[in-house]
Amino acid sequence: MASAVEIDAMRRALQLARRGPRGLNPQVGAVILSPTGETLAEGYHRGAGTAHAEVDALSQLAPGAARGATAVVTLEPCNHTGRTGPCALALIDAGVDRVVFALDDPTDTAAGGAARLRAAGVEVESGVEADAAEALIHDWTAVKRTGRPHVTVKWAQSLDGRAAADDGTSQWITGPDARRDVHARRAAADAIVAGTGTVRADDPALTARAADGSLLEAQPVPVVIGTRETPPDAAVHRHPRSPLFYATHDLPAVLDDLAGRGVQRVFVEGGPTLASAFLRAGLADEVLVYVAPVLLGGSRLAVGDIGVPTIADARRLVVTSLQTLGDDLLIVARPEPSDPATGGHAVTAPTAEPGRPAPALTNRGDA
Repeated sequence: MASAVEIDAMRRALQLARRGPRGLNPQVGAVILSPTGETLAEGYHRGAGTAHAEVDALSQLAPGAARGATAVVTLEPCNHTGRTGPCALALIDAGVDRVVFALDDPTDTAAGGAARLRAAGVEVESGVEADAAEALIHDWTAVKRTGRPHVTVKWAQSLDGRAAADDGTSQWITGPDARRDVHARRAAADAIVAGTGTVRADDPALTARAADGSLLEAQPVPVVIGTRETPPDAAVHRHPRSPLFYATHDLPAVLDDLAGRGVQRVFVEGGPTLASAFLRAGLADEVLVYVAPVLLGGSRLAVGDIGVPTIADARRLVVTSLQTLGDDLLIVARPEPSDPATGGHAVTAPTAEPGRPAPALTNRGDA
């Protein structure tokens, strides 16, 4: 069982892990404790191709200084050679006597570090502060489990389900409190996605902004999907992050490419056509609906065809939260659990209709 000192060290390791970037690799922190419980070194993973957290911490010690020590790590030490060597072997070679970690590594290639350590005579304790560690890298583990980023589909609507008035005007359906909430959620995402129709019609900046219009520190990568050209003077070209353009309607292929770039959370905010496409394809893990107490009528529905020809085929959702934002209401919902392998989220649709090849994926941007 982990000691109080080791638990405190794990909490410190979790703080260190948060300093690392989100991306292809998980955020991991490590603390090396002396046999008497003093902190000898700390480390964290700084991104793909850099030293893993354990090696980062060990590198700060003189040769032999870690002999008899305890390594406290937020994720099971890896057992494979990629851009760097296996951390389990590095700990063994350093003479560490005990390893305490929070989560088992969920990847087939990297798992097995605990078994390798035990085989070498190192004492191993797992599951310490596991819930906190899981919360930290939940999005990364979800990508590993499902093979694609977590997708949130957002729209704002009137009380009668319209996204705009009949003449196309839509600013502003919701009030300032709702808009502030949207920008905070944009900043928490890795990518914000819009369709070419919305980009051409509304010229959105796709940035995360404060109430005074200034840019927030965290900015999602702007992603534009669709076969129509984006005008060269579009606001998205002035985004602080280089935009990605996908000349396709193959949403699973786009998500696959984004996952390969280290994108873990996708925020879809590109108008009714794109929102409907993600819903129709079964690619929405979460739905955010901002409802304003106004009536618009007309034909500008917030969501179009999502593949529900009859009530028996309705997409059932579970409401996870309701929140008032000024005069508006925010409804957060997720698909009903349908497949344990997806963690209760929507199941990814096939990349093409039976008998038809998937559309070509063309990415003209550069992350």
